[in-house]
Amino acid sequence: MTKHYFTSEHREFIKDRVKGRSNAELTEMFNRHFGLNLTCNQIKVFKKNHKLNSGLTGQFKPGHIPFNKGKKGINCGGKATQFKKGHAPWNYKPIGTERISADGYVEVKAADPNKWKAKHVLIWEAANGPVPKGHAVIFGDGNKRNLNPENLILVSREQLVRLNQKNLIQNDVELTKAGIIIADIYNKIGELRRGCKKKRGKEG
Repeated sequence: MTKHYFTSEHREFIKDRVKGRSNAELTEMFNRHFGLNLTCNQIKVFKKNHKLNSGLTGQFKPGHIPFNKGKKGINCGGKATQFKKGHAPWNYKPIGTERISADGYVEVKAADPNKWKAKHVLIWEAANGPVPKGHAVIFGDGNKRNLNPENLILVSREQLVRLNQKNLIQNDVELTKAGIIIADIYNKIGELRRGCKKKRGKEG
């Protein structure tokens, strides 16, 4: 914000009109009269430094008409800091930007306003199509930064649960593939046990 030096004319103008007017109203009057673009805060600071009081309590009285009624788009200065059409905030990330998630995965911004997708999933889908429902793509060697397509393996959620339970995801893609076969065996055993238990329950 550019520092403004109040002339004697400026000071008298404000002192003569400060009573009964809000900071916004006084700022609008001041800017219109002198052709300036001061902010409400600049007028507020001036009033404070010169011990000027509007006498307002901050509460509207019955029948009060706002000073900006019917003045579409009026503001109290600060135009330089207002967002303009097409303006992008300073922290905007364009589509294609990469980041590391809290879990250590590489993510890519896929769409605005803030849609991110795991990069290893994008790579797998580019070669194989969308990931089927109930499935996930894992890293064969357990390294979340190894995005080589040969290191990305599609597994079902059931397989993934068993892989994690039995620590079957190894640091070698071939060992992990063998681990998936073992996970299937565990799942099949569990399925058969549940079937036997259910059968005994009916017989008992």
